[in-house]
Amino acid sequence: MNNMIYKKELKQKYDVDVFIAGGGPSGFAAATACARQGKSVFLAESRGSFGGAGTVGMVPAFMCFGDGVNFLAGGIGREIRDALYSDRSNNAYGYAIHAETLKRLYDNMAVEAGFHFSFFTTLSDVIVSNGRIEYAVISSKSGMYLIKAKVFIDATGDGDLCVWAGAQYELGDQNQNTMPATLCSLWANIDFSRRDARDDSRLEEAINDHIFTLEDRHLPGIADADPPRGVGGGNIGHCFNVNPIDEASLTKAMLWGRKTLPEYERYYNNYLKGFEHAGICSTADLLGVRESRRIKGDYELCAQDFLDRAVFEDEIGRYCYPVDIHIMAPDKESYEAFKAEYARFSYAPGESYGIPYRSLLPAGLSNVLVTGKCISTDRQMQASIRVMPGCYITGQAAGIAAALACSRGSETRGIDIKELQRRIKNMGGFLPNVR
Repeated sequence: MNNMIYKKELKQKYDVDVFIAGGGPSGFAAATACARQGKSVFLAESRGSFGGAGTVGMVPAFMCFGDGVNFLAGGIGREIRDALYSDRSNNAYGYAIHAETLKRLYDNMAVEAGFHFSFFTTLSDVIVSNGRIEYAVISSKSGMYLIKAKVFIDATGDGDLCVWAGAQYELGDQNQNTMPATLCSLWANIDFSRRDARDDSRLEEAINDHIFTLEDRHLPGIADADPPRGVGGGNIGHCFNVNPIDEASLTKAMLWGRKTLPEYERYYNNYLKGFEHAGICSTADLLGVRESRRIKGDYELCAQDFLDRAVFEDEIGRYCYPVDIHIMAPDKESYEAFKAEYARFSYAPGESYGIPYRSLLPAGLSNVLVTGKCISTDRQMQASIRVMPGCYITGQAAGIAAALACSRGSETRGIDIKELQRRIKNMGGFLPNVR
């Protein structure tokens, strides 16, 4: 292949305090929190709505807003939960998502917070000088342009901004293999009143009947997104051997997901009560990628921290979701190994681990924060922090930290941690070890 140097003069279109790449749950929380601190914010989102996995990706349920005793995703996460559901408990497990309702909620909250944002707007590159990002390079329908900011937040879900700025990262296991993705889906004509068994209750029987291409025993299932109308959201099937930072691999996975989902339609129709007439209405436009880059930061949150129920002096939140590394291969042995690890890395009610601010600081970059599933962790801990309520926690903290950094020359290290924690608590964050 030939290489070519491409030069183009770009206009600066915006000059803001904080630029955020990505409008998923962590980016949305960061933008909202930062704007509420009185700072000017621009958020660039490549899709047509906020929410990422929970909206465009059709992931059908939130997991673990609370640990069964305490509400962990306090602040913006609680606002979202309370606006969507009448249940006010601190349940450790999920709430089904009605994606259109969630989209409208995000829209209303964004407008109320007053930050600048644009859909169909993609981060293409960054301009860096001495470990400091000066500009984000943006591609949009109106062309390419620059955004200048004091602080930059990577909420891309893949660590794109950090890596393009020169940050180091890890990916997957020791061979860079990542856990499988899922193409989530929307289903109709479900009679939830007749549902009387787990979705996987007859899966082994169906595998023995050879209705599936792969012997995949890991089936999270269908959540009741709108029971009166018979609508459910499907977290069904796996796309194996996906490289989340390679567009060709992602394309192949999307094709596989759409090709194999009819196998699950036959399973639900023929093996499970209440699903005799159920059918797939739509599949997501965004692949449900569970595992991507882990940015190397000032502290790597690790599995031992989970087992120790760790407490940190620079704690910005606490979380509790189990280590949930989906099966790496479609066979019985892999599924048994998954269940054993999940059981080992699960908490009793009221238990959680701390998330240190240092895990949001990419090594070698002075005015950058990373949030969501790409914060500095080992592989096991990424599999815990990756779900949406965990992203609200780290996003909210990143937004407040960015506001504080703007007031001290944009340096994200050296901010007053006690002041950060105070502001997180004032917003409703759960910090029981901070006085």
